[in-house]
Amino acid sequence: MGVKGLQYFMETCSPEICLPVDLRQMAVAYTRGHHDIIPTVVVDGMACLRYWYQCQAWVHGGQWREYMHLLEKFVGAFTAAGLRLVFFFDGTVEEQKRAEWVKRRLRVNKDIVRIFHYIKDHCQQPDGEMLCLPSGLATFTRFALKSLGQETWCSIREGDFEIAEYALCNKCMGILGQDTDFVIYDTVPYLSISKLRLENMTTVQFSREKLCDILKLQKSDLPLLACILGNDIVPEHRLHFLRKNALTSYGKKNKGDKILSVADFISSVRPNNDGMHGISLMPLSKVDKELVEKGILSYLLPGQTSPWLESILPSQERMCVMEKYINKDILQAAKEKHVRAECFMIYNVLHDGVVECSNTLEDEEEPELLPQAILYQLIREHIYCILLPELPASCGHTLSVKEWFVFPGNPLNEPNKVTPKAPNLPGGTPDLMGLWFGNESEVKSVRLSTFLAVFDLQDLSQDLDHFDSSFVAVICLTTYIAIQAKHLSLEDIDAYLSQAVCIRYKSYTELKQTSVSDMSIISLWGPPDTLHLC
Repeated sequence: MGVKGLQYFMETCSPEICLPVDLRQMAVAYTRGHHDIIPTVVVDGMACLRYWYQCQAWVHGGQWREYMHLLEKFVGAFTAAGLRLVFFFDGTVEEQKRAEWVKRRLRVNKDIVRIFHYIKDHCQQPDGEMLCLPSGLATFTRFALKSLGQETWCSIREGDFEIAEYALCNKCMGILGQDTDFVIYDTVPYLSISKLRLENMTTVQFSREKLCDILKLQKSDLPLLACILGNDIVPEHRLHFLRKNALTSYGKKNKGDKILSVADFISSVRPNNDGMHGISLMPLSKVDKELVEKGILSYLLPGQTSPWLESILPSQERMCVMEKYINKDILQAAKEKHVRAECFMIYNVLHDGVVECSNTLEDEEEPELLPQAILYQLIREHIYCILLPELPASCGHTLSVKEWFVFPGNPLNEPNKVTPKAPNLPGGTPDLMGLWFGNESEVKSVRLSTFLAVFDLQDLSQDLDHFDSSFVAVICLTTYIAIQAKHLSLEDIDAYLSQAVCIRYKSYTELKQTSVSDMSIISLWGPPDTLHLC
């Protein structure tokens, strides 16, 4: 994430860029200049997950109650300091960053292999250095924060861009995260989550002004610096020759010489009034030039321009691939729910026909255990059939969904195209307009029967009448797993169900004081990955 080598440069080579700040004092100073605005910090939720998740037991899916307690503590500290929080989470992977996303996912797969080797060799989970966050933690955290009354958003394009844009347009006090891209954007101050100390509300601000002073650059030069050094859009290897030539030409000898040399190079070709300098004079191929231009454009917030761009490039508005197939009201409703972090994946299916699922803790050396991506594929096929319309035969093709799902054995060279499959419903697949916008009393039974049919459990309708909706979800999921995963034992099923029943009635304090000898080990952990929302 971010700009290659920039974090090290700021912290190690030029520590004067790192300004210690007291958030309480910062809030007071902000209020003096903005009398009618509550000091607001925009939080990059994805970057904060490792800071928030400090639970000791994680290998079995995590301790949910403890995690909720830590989130409450985090929110409470900022509230007590008079600060308002707005949380943002990534809601999509832009195609121009797909290659980098794949690269990271494959790298994490290797880490997971090492985790399982450690467990098998030592019969215990590894220490914090090998921590792998519980699967789906980002998704569940959105709902957790909303349950705490926090304003929570999910992006429909690049998450960093939306954070920087929101913070600038709403005159926020700062951005809290751990991504050097926030130094590159010309937006509000960037605050470090890794340096945050809740006990005294202090952290570090990475000053883009001081960075520019040290590098002798202007703020408008920073996007080009990021592209030459390497970021999510311009891979580090693409402009290696440019960095090497800069090192040779400018002869830097100290630590951080790569960044200093690139900065000197940028200064030497900065555009002037006669237009004789700029990207056009850099020794770049046409492909690399276009890539750099895209990279620069990705950092420009609304109303901002760059002297490095020779012409106005097309808008980066996310095009709707499925627009001609999907009802506009459906698409708008899905977008609104997605942005408010009230649903997951649905908008991406309806808008792009593409979804992704990141790494899960699965052992690639246990072929008898079905990867979760394959185990739940039937459910997704049924959901896709409900979401996507059936095309007339004259079209000559059917709609499918491109899945970028990470699981053992999947090289991620290309997405897996999944074709919708109709669930077994007597009256056929219900119309999505009716399910979403129909009168509550008329469609309630249809919604329930459709939900059960997604799991292929429509015969359980009468048996589930006595349970509330959260237990119905648990029962359906557990029953589906028991049917699909032949290796599952009765004890496994008991473990799933007991977590759903027991944990919900115990507080964090009660669980913390409960020893393994007093209670089954399964009751000490929060719900497994797939049950956290129940």
